[in-house]
Amino acid sequence: MQGIGLRTARGASVALLLTLSLSISPAFAYVAPGTTPDEADLSNHNTYTNRDGNTVHAPARSLSGKAPDGATARCRDGTYSFSRHHSGTCSRHGGVASWL
Repeated sequence: MQGIGLRTARGASVALLLTLSLSISPAFAYVAPGTTPDEADLSNHNTYTNRDGNTVHAPARSLSGKAPDGATARCRDGTYSFSRHHSGTCSRHGGVASWL
C-alpha cells in the first residue's frame, strides 16, 4: 500500500491509501464484488462479453424465485440481469422492471 497526503481547503491533512490489486475476476461472469451467483439456482449458464471486454452472466431466471447474488436488475420478462452498465440492460427481455 502507498499513502498519499492531501490538504483540505481548511488546511487539515487527509491521508488516502491506494491499493493495487492484481487479482483477476473469475472468467465465467461478472458479479458484484464479494458475491457469486449460485449457478444451480439459475435457468441458464450462458455468458456474453460486454463493451468493456468483461465476461458477464447472461440474463437468467431464478429457480428459487429470489434475486440471485450479483444480479443488478430484474427484467420485465422475469429474468435477472448481471449487467455492469445501464445502457442495453434487459434490452432483449422487455426492458428493466426494477434495478436491484
